[in-house]
This record gives sequence, C-alpha cells and structure tokens, in this order.
Amino acid sequence: MNDALSALLESFESHLGDPNDESSTFSFTRSAALDRAEQFPNDICRQLNSWGLQRYYVPARLGGELTTFEAPFHLIRAVARRDLTVAIGHGKTFLGGVCAWIVDPTEQIESLARKVIEGHPVSWGLTERDHGSDLLAGEVRAEEQAGGYRITGEKWLINNATRGQISTVLARSAPLGGARGFDVFLVDKDRLPGAAYHCLPKVRTHGIRGADISGIRFDGAKVDSGCRIGAPGQGLETVLKSLQLTRTLCSALSLGAGEHALRLAVRFARERTLYGKQLRQLPRARRVLLDAYADHLLGEALALVGTRSIHALTDEMSVTSAVVKYLVPSRTDAMIDSLARFLGARSQLLDVFAEGQFQKAQRDHRIVGIFDGNSLVNLNALINEFPTIARKSEPGADDPALDDLFNLGRHSPAFDAARLSLVSRGGSSILRELSRSVGRLTRLASTGPALAPVAVLAQRVLAQTGALLSEMAAHRPARGKVPPRSFQIAREFSLCFAASAAIGLWLANHERAQAGPAGVLWRDAHWLRAALSRVLAGLGVPVEPGPDCDQALLHALVGQDDEGWSLSLAPHRVAEGTVS
Repeated sequence: MNDALSALLESFESHLGDPNDESSTFSFTRSAALDRAEQFPNDICRQLNSWGLQRYYVPARLGGELTTFEAPFHLIRAVARRDLTVAIGHGKTFLGGVCAWIVDPTEQIESLARKVIEGHPVSWGLTERDHGSDLLAGEVRAEEQAGGYRITGEKWLINNATRGQISTVLARSAPLGGARGFDVFLVDKDRLPGAAYHCLPKVRTHGIRGADISGIRFDGAKVDSGCRIGAPGQGLETVLKSLQLTRTLCSALSLGAGEHALRLAVRFARERTLYGKQLRQLPRARRVLLDAYADHLLGEALALVGTRSIHALTDEMSVTSAVVKYLVPSRTDAMIDSLARFLGARSQLLDVFAEGQFQKAQRDHRIVGIFDGNSLVNLNALINEFPTIARKSEPGADDPALDDLFNLGRHSPAFDAARLSLVSRGGSSILRELSRSVGRLTRLASTGPALAPVAVLAQRVLAQTGALLSEMAAHRPARGKVPPRSFQIAREFSLCFAASAAIGLWLANHERAQAGPAGVLWRDAHWLRAALSRVLAGLGVPVEPGPDCDQALLHALVGQDDEGWSLSLAPHRVAEGTVS
C-alpha cells in the first residue's frame, strides 16, 4: 500500500474512533444494539458522510475523490471490520452509482454525482421476486412515450430500496427483451408523484438485520429520456460491465468481516486457558488460528490484485471479477465457520463473549456470497471462458501492465471504462504469468535456501495448474445442464489464479515490505508459503507449512492485533491502538 492510502485510512480510523469505546458513535456495542433492534444505523452513516466516505464513490471527473478503486476498497473494508451491516448499507450507494460512472456523462449523471457527494443514498434495482439472478427474465417494463418512459413493475430484495432517494433501475424496454431489450434508468423519487411508486415492507433477514432490504413497485412512473443511462438497448451490457467492478469490491466486505472474526478468535485464545496454558499455545488450537490467518492473507492478496486489475487489466475483468467474487466470500465463510467451532458455544452466545459480536459477523457475512451474483453464477461465468483461458495460457512477452498490477508501491494507471469487456479475449494474464513467476521464485531459492520450501510449493501449484488447463482445453460447452465436474474445474482454477496473484504480489513487493510492520510475513516468503499450502489443500494436495512458517505467522498475527495494526500484508494503524 502506498503512503497516501495509508494516511487516508489512518485519518478515517481516527475520525471513527475506538470501536471498543461504548460512547463512540461507531462502537461494537452500538452496532450490537442496533442489530438486536433491527434498526438501520442512521447515526453511523451520518458520521461516515461527515468524513466524506461517499466522495470516494464518485469519480474525480464528476467532482468526487475516486481516482483509484483501491481507495473505496480499503475504506469499505475498514467499515466492514467494525460492522458489515453498516458497510453494506452505506456502500450500496457505490454499487448503485457504478452504472452511471462507466458511460458518457450527461446532465442527469452529473446531478446524480452531486447528490451522492451530498450524502443521498442510492439503490440498485436489479433483481425481481420471481427471477433472482436471471436478469434477462426481468419483467419491469419501461414503455417509451413522448419525451421519456413510463416504468411499471416491482424490484424486490433491493438494498436501500426504501431509504434510497434515487434508484438505478434495469427495465425491459423492448417487449421481447433479449440482450438488446433492456435499459438502465435513473429514477428519482423526488421527481415522482406519490402514486407513481410505493416502497415494499422491509424483509426480515438472518444477517444484516438493520439493513434496508426491501423493494419498490413502480406504477407508470414517468422519467425523462435523459434519465436513461447509456445508448438505447445497452442496459444489460452496462449492468454486466458494472458487476465486474462491484463483484471485485465485494471482497472488501469479506476481508473486513473476516478480520473482525479473526480478532475475536485471537482475543478468545489469549483469554482462555486449558491445561494451564493459553489456548493459542496448544497445537490444535494454534493450527486453526494459523490456517484462518493464511486464508485471510490469501484472500487479501487476491482481492488486492483483483482491485488493481480494474485499472491495469481492465479488459480481463470478466474473468478476474468472477474469481474474486467466488473465492474470497466462500473461503471467508469457511474460515469464519472454522473459528466458530474453535470458540464453541461462545461463538453463538450474546451475553457471554464480546457482546455476541462473533455470531453477528458470521450471520452478516453469509449474504456477501449471494448478492451481485452468487457462487454458481460466477463459476458458470468462468466455465464459459474456459476455451479462451486454455488457448491463451502460454506465457508471451513481458507485459508492463503486470508491473503496475503487482507492485503495491506504484500508482495504478487511470481507469478506462471503455476497456471493459463482457468476455476476456486474451484469457488471463495473471494465470499466464504463473510459470514465469514460479521460475523467478525458483531462481531466488537457488541462492537463498530459506526460499526452497516455498519454491517447492509453487512448483506443485504449477503442475496442478498445467493438468487443469489441459482439462479446460478439452472442455466443450454443454447444452442444458452443466456437468458437475465443470464447476469443480472452475473452483480449482480459482485457487490456481489466486496462487498466481499471491506469488506475483510477493515477488514485486518483498524487498521493500521486509522493512515494514508486516516484515516477518514477507521475510523468507512466510505468508506466501502458508497461502500456497492452503491452495494446495484446496486442490487435494495437503501439505504442512512448517514450524518456522507457523512461528512467523503466529508472531505476526498476535503482534498486529496487540500493537494496533490491521491484520494485513500491508497493515495500517487502527483506532483501537495498542492493547495493554
């Protein structure tokens, strides 16, 4: 992480205050109370607005502060580690506005940007009660008339549908629908008569109980022609391209929730004793913590590379976003579940340990894998790209874009929305780089014996990837039901992709990062060794990281928690400060 981002995050943390301070607006105690009451966190969202978080949802060319997607990624992650309900409730405005940011600006889009900056919430009206993720089946209609459109129909299970002043609504603009039969419209409630819409009741949910998960029904709502986003008939394409950005940044929600759960587990392991020892000193308990930390760092590496890919490898985001959106939430769910077993009954009790924060984080996070395309949707998207990925898997000439991608000290190139593509014609540069990265790592190990274990793991991942690519090359699109094995190939491909991202990240940053607050993780590639061990375990090739690696990870995990750093490969100071 560059210095400017670190300073931004520390300013944000300072503004929010210590979440352990019960008098703080954004405290763990307050979040727990709001969750029990199923109330929206209005005061907390006002605090976020007073700092200016919403400005990072709007591109700089439209008056906001968004110049790199790393900024909202890190900021939303910081909110999510305190309370996922708040992150989802406030961050939905970012998701709701994205469709407007990737097309040519209009007067209405500029107005939307101003309203977001002022703090008005925005919702994204995509899904419908009977169709879920099948956007092509949408029945909300936009009938063209003189000077505009009349929108009729219901959008349901929409975050901020009631609170949001403005909705970006996907509607069928051609009677038969189809790929060119939908458009996206900006619908401002303030410009509609009361009879033109009504908000549906809040839906009670298992997690994110305070969020505004509801719906809205339009009854001939009239909007001007200028409220259409993009050219006629491009609504579905605009949505699908926007999802490449939102799916990637959803990883920030998972990393924040995962960090919260992991901190609680470390606290439990510090406070709990068995057989006269702290729980973290017992081998089996330590294994759970270290595997969870390794999974967290692997997810972070993938998410960082995925977010920077928005700028550096924009035309490959159809692949990258699907990998990130599938792998990070699913592995975070599994990680939190493993920590729940570690905590035992205390993970579910409200008044015994940490005010029930753990069970709230576990409940809340379940939703992340579902919205903006569930796991099967993202795996299916990868399956459709198998032929190109396999055909374009041989490494070519050095790609300077990969230098910008992996080096966290470099500023990402400017985002060019015109480069977004529904499919990646070039396959995956990140996966293609794996063989070259493993070669570099192996050469480093030849002169640095401490790197020999991680080089062996990387070579095993490369061998697994080669076999997988051969299977992908032989894959043929299936008519009707997709074979189960295709989904398993997509899962394994995602792990290999994550491994390549992690190796590339270590190679590009290890020399500089060894002197930083996470130096023990970067020296001798300890975090990479642990992450690759987790990848191989997921591929059915279980290996042990080794006692020296375990010791380094435990030192880093406990140290970051004790000394007031985020649990991260590139940590920043958090508001809790140093634990006494």
